Amino acid sequence: MEQVATQDEAAAAVDAGSQSPRRVFVKTYGCQMNVYDSQRMTDALVADGYSSTDRIEDADLVLLNTCHIREKAAEKVYSELGRIRDMKRSREQAGGEMIVGIAGCVAQAEGREIIRRAPVVDLVIGPQTYHRLPDALRKARGGEKVVETDYAVEDKFEHLPQPKRAEIARRGVTAFLSVQEGCDKFCTFCVVPYTRGSEVSRPVRQILAEAERLAAGGVREITLLGQNVNAWHGEGPDGRDWGLGRLLFRLAEIPGVARLRYTTSHPRDMNDELIAAHRDLGALMPYLHLPVQSGSDRILKAMNRRHKAEDYLRLIERIRAAQPSIAMSGDFIVGFPGETDADFEDTLGIVRRTGYAQAFSFKYSARPGTPGADMKGHVAETVKDERLQRLQGLLNEQQEAFLRSRVGLAFDVLIEKPARRPGQLAGRSPWLQPVVVDETAGGIGDIIPVRITKAEGTTLFAEPA
Repeated sequence: MEQVATQDEAAAAVDAGSQSPRRVFVKTYGCQMNVYDSQRMTDALVADGYSSTDRIEDADLVLLNTCHIREKAAEKVYSELGRIRDMKRSREQAGGEMIVGIAGCVAQAEGREIIRRAPVVDLVIGPQTYHRLPDALRKARGGEKVVETDYAVEDKFEHLPQPKRAEIARRGVTAFLSVQEGCDKFCTFCVVPYTRGSEVSRPVRQILAEAERLAAGGVREITLLGQNVNAWHGEGPDGRDWGLGRLLFRLAEIPGVARLRYTTSHPRDMNDELIAAHRDLGALMPYLHLPVQSGSDRILKAMNRRHKAEDYLRLIERIRAAQPSIAMSGDFIVGFPGETDADFEDTLGIVRRTGYAQAFSFKYSARPGTPGADMKGHVAETVKDERLQRLQGLLNEQQEAFLRSRVGLAFDVLIEKPARRPGQLAGRSPWLQPVVVDETAGGIGDIIPVRITKAEGTTLFAEPA
């Protein structure tokens, strides 16, 4: 749904020979925070007179919001730019305009090198400065190659326009809300501290105001985001220092908010108050993404994770004691420099002892500028491939077992959208699995009791309970 700009905004965005506002196409790579950032950049551009489009062919501005966690993610961007280059050339030959921008973590990491490598790019803007996007675009349309990657002194969230209620409704009944950015952990495999900066927590008042706007727009489920979301803290209206657990209790008081989630967490920031929220707060879904990366103490030390495998396992025991129905999710890296067969067997061991409902595994990818890239003992790609297949096979077995264990259970599902097949609706279980139910069961935004009849692939099928 297009936003209606004011007369002045529309005039500012109209081409000399055109009577319609410029259109922006945003493509998002990577994590949920990038999805959130793309939405906020779109909000800023709509307020500046743009309308959004889902067709790149129709766009006057193409914006790629990028991820730099793994090498392949960055290379995908350059591959996409080759296709966009031809599209831009055709547009300009026809007398039109197409501005190309790179945002996100690749932009922050590589800066002007992107323009050198891909001259089709007109604008490079990092994740800490996207509130400056409209001004940067005006410079780019004037023919300047713009690079905005300095860390902003001002709070970008204070300078971003808020989405209109109609736009919130268009995006659906679930929403992301960024509460914390950056990272001070400096894991040796990770670029986040260098692309997102140090850990910063958004103020309580800012978070509550955004959550209230989301709820007013029809959002029923909010997922709080942060690179280390459970490190969030801030001064509450009572003058006390709040942690994430206290914030979750306050968010649950907002009328319309029925479900809360958060991601991504670090084991070192999982405190008693947050564990108690999993025990006592009904709106907090029984699902926790808590990456461990490796089951080997030697590799965890080399990764600078600052905890041991047993620390992680004891933490899982405490969390499950507080909330027995909780489902665990995690991240794993195989083939970190120096990883031996014994180290890898330790990783398989921690997976078996934990039991995951869902998890993500990756081959180690050396990122320039990180300590891991300069370590000795890099593992051969063939060995990484074999280990990844073994690990993913075990994780798939656990995921399938968890899905089978849901068959016959009755629980509430939030209906989010039409399913792929006519006559069906799709939602999410409390443990985040897709659930399909007949459209007669309720409407989008309803939370309905269902009973699971079968599990197929990664999807659960249900009937009204």
